Amino acid sequence: MEITHGGATAPGPADWFTGAVLIDAVAAPAEGSRLAAASVHFAPGARTAWHTHPHGQTIWVTEGEGRAQRRGGPVEVIRAGDRVFFAPGEDHWHGAAPDRLMTHLAMHQVDGDGNAATWGAHVTDEEYLA
Repeated sequence: MEITHGGATAPGPADWFTGAVLIDAVAAPAEGSRLAAASVHFAPGARTAWHTHPHGQTIWVTEGEGRAQRRGGPVEVIRAGDRVFFAPGEDHWHGAAPDRLMTHLAMHQVDGDGNAATWGAHVTDEEYLA
């Protein structure tokens, strides 16, 4: 058993996010487990860049209202209590609504090399507002 008390909230890396994003680590891969999870807090209009996950990703919206899109699909509204699954390798983004904050719990497994995601281009304002 390992107990981790607290931990610092970290800003989301500018290469991965547009706008103000704060991340609280919830679970990190350890011996025998590939699970990673984080509580991600998005200010209004903030969002991820396009990205994929080798084993897929589940997000569970815990607060506010957001947007999510898979490549080629429509921008979808997501709200507190919604669960979204992105399939392995599915190019997607997610973030807050233009005028609302959004927090979600992001859960995924790292691959054999410890990679959780492959990051792409930032989502343009035109893509975000579509």
